[in-house]
Amino acid sequence: MTRYGSTPVNPAKSASSRGSYLRVSFKNTHETAVAVSGWNVDKALAYLEAVSEKKRAIPFRRFAGSIGRTTQGKEFDVTKARWPVKSVKFVSELLKNARANADAKGLNTESLVISHIQVNQAPKQRRRTYRAHGRVNAYQSSPSHIEIHVTEADEEIEKAPEPKVVRLNSRQKARQLAQKRLTAA
Repeated sequence: MTRYGSTPVNPAKSASSRGSYLRVSFKNTHETAVAVSGWNVDKALAYLEAVSEKKRAIPFRRFAGSIGRTTQGKEFDVTKARWPVKSVKFVSELLKNARANADAKGLNTESLVISHIQVNQAPKQRRRTYRAHGRVNAYQSSPSHIEIHVTEADEEIEKAPEPKVVRLNSRQKARQLAQKRLTAA
């Protein structure tokens, strides 16, 4: 059994999946994970499918340096957004795997919610690129570790209506106190 960065609150109603040393950009994958965190699994998979078809975009908030602007980011109140297809593919495959693990556990797959999604940097893979005048530069890739926990959502319970509380200002309070004194006497 593998170790995860966190443990679910209720392991009986949760399922997990993870990938290590995945050859996919850390920064793009981080933004993709943040975009779907807390969503229903079916809704997240539909969104990621739309991103891979470039109908919707992933908002870039943290790693947004040198990111172009697009109007598809307005949906999330950002101007900078992209379509990281490779990251979307890896995250959606792990979501499908987590859903299959939940199904094998006997959980209701329609009510699954992404309760935890984490992307960490894996060790860089080092190569070289040869430059002009006999120089050599580093040519590194930034792979990722991804882990996902999905949890069966609890049933929503309606909140009881609160009784109306009448707020009085100081003059009204003084009048009421005076009337109580008069009636008591």
